[in-house]
Amino acid sequence: MGAVPSLPGGRSGPRAHRLATMDALSEANGTFALTLLKHLGEDNSKNVFFSPISISSALAMVFMGAKGNTAAQMSQALSLSRSSGGGGDIHQDFQNLLTEVNRTGTQYLLRTANRLFGEKTYDFLPSFKDSCRKFYEAEMEELDFISAAEESRKHINTWVAQRTEGKIIDLLSPDSVDSVTCLVLVNAIYLKGNWENQFNKQHTKERPFKVSKNVEKPVQMMFKKSTFKITYIGEIFTQILVLPYVGGELNMIIMLPDGKTDLKTVEKELTYEKFVEWTRPDLMEEEEVEVSLPKFKLGESYDMEGVLRTLGVTDAFENARADFSTMSSRGDLCLSRVAHKAFVEVDEEGTEAAAASAAVLMLRCARITPRFCADHPFLFFIQHSKTQALLFCGRLSSP
Repeated sequence: MGAVPSLPGGRSGPRAHRLATMDALSEANGTFALTLLKHLGEDNSKNVFFSPISISSALAMVFMGAKGNTAAQMSQALSLSRSSGGGGDIHQDFQNLLTEVNRTGTQYLLRTANRLFGEKTYDFLPSFKDSCRKFYEAEMEELDFISAAEESRKHINTWVAQRTEGKIIDLLSPDSVDSVTCLVLVNAIYLKGNWENQFNKQHTKERPFKVSKNVEKPVQMMFKKSTFKITYIGEIFTQILVLPYVGGELNMIIMLPDGKTDLKTVEKELTYEKFVEWTRPDLMEEEEVEVSLPKFKLGESYDMEGVLRTLGVTDAFENARADFSTMSSRGDLCLSRVAHKAFVEVDEEGTEAAAASAAVLMLRCARITPRFCADHPFLFFIQHSKTQALLFCGRLSSP
């Protein structure tokens, strides 16, 4: 991914360079996404659903205000060192990526919402607030955490709910902010997209979903026979199916291990480099496939502090060590909380997701008409085609 692509005819130019830096950022974000998938999904029996691009863009705003060791830890955790090799401005790259993903005139509805909420008595630097606005279309809003913490919490939750079509409510739980809270970072993303090939509701039937070797549960299983891109990765005994949304601007990529392979094995093997290799368009066969996919809804909430600390981001949360001197001239600012909540609904028409988006498919192998029968746990990703950015990642263990 390192080379700057040239435009048709061998020319290179500003747009080619912009796409090259977005490639590098997509690699950084993709690496971060799969790291999060492994950490958030350590309990193999639990569903996982989150939006890596939402989390990484919000954290990148905080990174913009960090210096010294605080900044170094964040850069390492977010894999941003991968994207700065070309000497580009990481925040400019994020601006280009978010502009592309949030384009108007698309055949899907996508809303991203990032905001920093700071204690109003803090002296946040105008330059930092201007940069948040410029690169991330995000405002720094000042609230009274000292004497009105509960009102501030409710205000933040209302703001998020309004920007996710009411799908993400109560992002911040009671008592999650208090009078010593100095900075709260929230991020939310909402997606609604329709399948290019919708499932016929009349073909949806109750079928068993194998949660584990000994446990089954009934699900509403959708069915469609149509032409899809599909491949089989022998080294992990896994089928990969691409379900496009209307317009082809977004795809759901589903990784379904065969019945004898544990999903944990697939997760362990999965790196961003392998993900890119396994989902290369020229490796995917266009075939008529019988697809069985459960209808499902997921709503997941995460307090990201524990995961971020595991990834080495410690100083940002500690009063004595945090260095946010690019954000505030006072030396006592630290990050209080990073909250993320994601919602997804997959049905015959398509996908609706807030703070995340997801879809599911599964498989059994038959050579005549390939069957992709998602009747056991699988991984799923929603990817923006042009930038290759992973908008959502999920694992469906139990619909």
